[in-house]
Amino acid sequence: MRWAVTLSATSSAIFLAGTALAQPVPSSIRPELRPVTETVSRAETLLPVVVANTTVARPQARPAVLASQASVPAEDSKANAGFQRWIDGFRGRALSAGINSATFDRAFQGVRYDPDVIKRDRNQSEFTKTIWEYLDSAASDSRVSNGKDALRAHDRVLTAIEAKYGVEKEVVVAVWGLESNYGTFRGKNDVVRSLATLAYDGRRGEFFEGQLVAALRILQSGDTSPRNMTGSWAGAMGHTQFIPTSYLDYAVDFTGDGKRDIWSDDPTDALASTAAYLSRFGWTKGQPWGVEVRLPGGFDYATANRKVTRSPGQWANLGVVGVDGKPVPNHGAASILLPAGGQGAAFMIFKNFEVIERYNAADAYVIGVGHLSDRIGGGAAFQAEWPRGDRALTFSERQEMQRRLTAAGFSTQGVDGKIGPKTLEAVRAFQQAQGLTADGYASLSLLKQLR
Repeated sequence: MRWAVTLSATSSAIFLAGTALAQPVPSSIRPELRPVTETVSRAETLLPVVVANTTVARPQARPAVLASQASVPAEDSKANAGFQRWIDGFRGRALSAGINSATFDRAFQGVRYDPDVIKRDRNQSEFTKTIWEYLDSAASDSRVSNGKDALRAHDRVLTAIEAKYGVEKEVVVAVWGLESNYGTFRGKNDVVRSLATLAYDGRRGEFFEGQLVAALRILQSGDTSPRNMTGSWAGAMGHTQFIPTSYLDYAVDFTGDGKRDIWSDDPTDALASTAAYLSRFGWTKGQPWGVEVRLPGGFDYATANRKVTRSPGQWANLGVVGVDGKPVPNHGAASILLPAGGQGAAFMIFKNFEVIERYNAADAYVIGVGHLSDRIGGGAAFQAEWPRGDRALTFSERQEMQRRLTAAGFSTQGVDGKIGPKTLEAVRAFQQAQGLTADGYASLSLLKQLR
């Protein structure tokens, strides 16, 4: 599972300039700023996306470079010397946390500083992709077809997992599809090396040191071996990309072989662990993540807010109906989500949307998982058009928008380049003051008006 991210993939992601914001989700299984790019083919890569205040940038799977495989450039020698001193200091902290010396020494044998990890970590904020581009790839025809094939190939075990945890098998397969393209891109980076490099770097040192200790506990338990513990450059592991702390808390041994094996070619434990995780956070079987809806003329866009919940019947009384023109069935309290403002698709979202957010808090990711699961189950593609003439704002443009909004009297409470709740509130206020549709869509045209 991914770390709480800035969807800029990843995958957890992650996002999208102007996307309706998902509220921050506590206890996310994703690490901050981690990548997702796993696809049906290399030509169909899910690039990192920038959305709301969450970033998901999934890394391209690539082999770890071990010390024996490449010479160390001169500029890295100093880093390696400092890195070794850090390892020496960390060893004492790890042993104090209950890691035995034999486990530690095996885990760090041959481990060197990885400058590529730091480059990837630093370069995420500029990656941008619109929500429709993300969804085009997330629920592409080939990904849907491959998902149906995966569902058939693993039907017996997926049916047993659904029976035990109460999470529809299509949803589990959809997570698998977005996280590792059904196991074909699980990541080949040495997790100990990546996490140690990130912890040594210090920018988010405390977080990654905690993940590294958790990784050592996994090794100490005997679930896998140090060099078999591979994953993304940011340390997410296996078929469905668990970070170490989430693995310790939620991974399960569904095969009954005594190991929670999410790394091998057999995806059983990984799929069961994903279902166990979603179940743990309140998945309701039979309830959709969301439903595409049509909005009436004169819709009050101020009500398209995660804090505003009504029953589907109440929404129908206000003119919000399904794309078939009928009231949405009563699946419980729901909010209206407009990921591209009033110019794109509209969704009525339910409690299960929040559960998927626990996996990755970016709206684009949640919609991607939900829509892919629907399509795998035989559902139709979205009917609404997207504002495809728009492009995502760059990181510097998002910062500029925040500065200009604040200068115009609509404070964003800071300039961080993330289109979060405060920025969306400021956008709505500016739009309202200008007599525009107050849908909170932070577009390039809005930035031009601010200029």
